[in-house]
Amino acid sequence: MIYSSSYSFYSCGKMAVKELTEDIFEVGAAHYDRELFDELIPLPDGTSYNAYLIMGEEGNALIDTVDPSKTERLMKNLEKAEVDKIDYLISLHAEQDHSGSIPHVIEKYPEATIVTDSKCKDMLVDHLHLDENVFRVIDDGDELSLGDKTLKFMYMPWVHWPETLVAYLEEKNILFSCDFFGSHLATSNLFVEDERKAYLAAKRYYAEIMMPFRSSIQNHLERLDGMDIDHIATSHGPIYDDPDFILDAYQEWVDDQTKSEVVVPYVSMHGSTNEMIEHFVDYLGQKDIKVKPFNLTTTDLGELAMSLVDASTMVLGTPTVLVGAHPKAIYAAHLFNALRPKTRYASIIGSYGWGGRMPDQIKDILSNFNGELLDPVISKGHPDKEDIEDLERLANEIIQRHEEDDLVK
Repeated sequence: MIYSSSYSFYSCGKMAVKELTEDIFEVGAAHYDRELFDELIPLPDGTSYNAYLIMGEEGNALIDTVDPSKTERLMKNLEKAEVDKIDYLISLHAEQDHSGSIPHVIEKYPEATIVTDSKCKDMLVDHLHLDENVFRVIDDGDELSLGDKTLKFMYMPWVHWPETLVAYLEEKNILFSCDFFGSHLATSNLFVEDERKAYLAAKRYYAEIMMPFRSSIQNHLERLDGMDIDHIATSHGPIYDDPDFILDAYQEWVDDQTKSEVVVPYVSMHGSTNEMIEHFVDYLGQKDIKVKPFNLTTTDLGELAMSLVDASTMVLGTPTVLVGAHPKAIYAAHLFNALRPKTRYASIIGSYGWGGRMPDQIKDILSNFNGELLDPVISKGHPDKEDIEDLERLANEIIQRHEEDDLVK
């Protein structure tokens, strides 16, 4: 056994079995070089698939497995931990980065019972073709005794799938939170050490994955309020040994309050839209309004999603291509619509050469947006004096709305 300053781990070549506390180990895998999740989400810091081994006097439990690409790592970690028997394989979530190695674990430990809720069971049977007889279905509030340790299960649907569970280890005050509070952050540290890096990774994860379910998360946070929690052990990223750090962050992100910030995703082909965006951004900046422009040809969409967590206003800039919006602007509009941020105001800045229905197309895409859609500013070709005045009118209208909402200090 080799000791670090904050925890111990058993060395296993490139594998490590990390001890969270006595008889509780993290046996999953880091994926440092994964660059994309779901072939959609950029992973600038890789990710991890956390699996937790709990050894009790009357039984051992494994909470979740790992992505199929890291099955060998999980199995070697269990071997290194000298696990002869797994009594319970607890599945908190059916997505393959959690469940994909279940068939291999069941093959290695055939006596194991898969413990999960009814929805997750059905998904696992469908996705992995598992035998229904290996399951034990639990309900919200049910407990599982390992002798000297007790796990209590709580339904937490829509963080971010409908079947999601969390598990609470009563004797140790550890919340195994599944994807809730997670972060795509591959690190050799078991616990959070760099709080700024952990905060940004968790905010990116919230923005890209959790934000569409903000109202559900508000309810789940209320349920967790008042519980004695010493550690939050997530399925991705480092463990929080200061739970208030991430609980307070989530409270801020899901709260209905927004900040006096304007997010401006844009794309320009021949310079007209770019000229308009530059004037609009500069004008707002001179009025001490925080503006975040994102050139959609180069921007990290995760950064764009993060900016939408707090912003009061989104203004989309696009030229007209074949009578419609530029494809990258359409994608940004679809992203905004799907993520359902708490943004209060939106508008469009753009240009066209000979005609089209670009503004109507964007408005149609924003079907989930419940805020106020301010009048767009659209120029024919390069903006003239009247277009510039309209841009300043839009900027002043945004400032007025922010002032009316007591957002401007």
